[in-house]
Amino acid sequence: MGPVAIFRRVTAEPIVVYCTCPDAGTAHRLARGLVEARVAACVSVTPPLTSVYRWQGRTEVTEEVLMLIKTTRERYAALEEAILAAHPYELPEIIALPVTAGLHGYLDWVEQCTSAS
Repeated sequence: MGPVAIFRRVTAEPIVVYCTCPDAGTAHRLARGLVEARVAACVSVTPPLTSVYRWQGRTEVTEEVLMLIKTTRERYAALEEAILAAHPYELPEIIALPVTAGLHGYLDWVEQCTSAS
């Protein structure tokens, strides 16, 4: 039998937050700031994608970059505040989704990385 990893029980509720940015430079700058502020454990930045949406009465088609932000529900308010303070969009997409299952060690790591202390 191989080594057994022992992790403490995850007590925080993990979430994944979607947030789009106008370009990779903006996404990388925001991602670094969120991780350094401990409001995110990890931010994955996707290659450019195409978004189609309505804005101010018109249908828009725009190239954007998506950030997938791993954090906890307890840190969501601070995360949202940090994004709003630095994001160039007037109304950025910030959508939080619950994590219903995941590798316990990874979820424990997310909780540790986002601890406010």
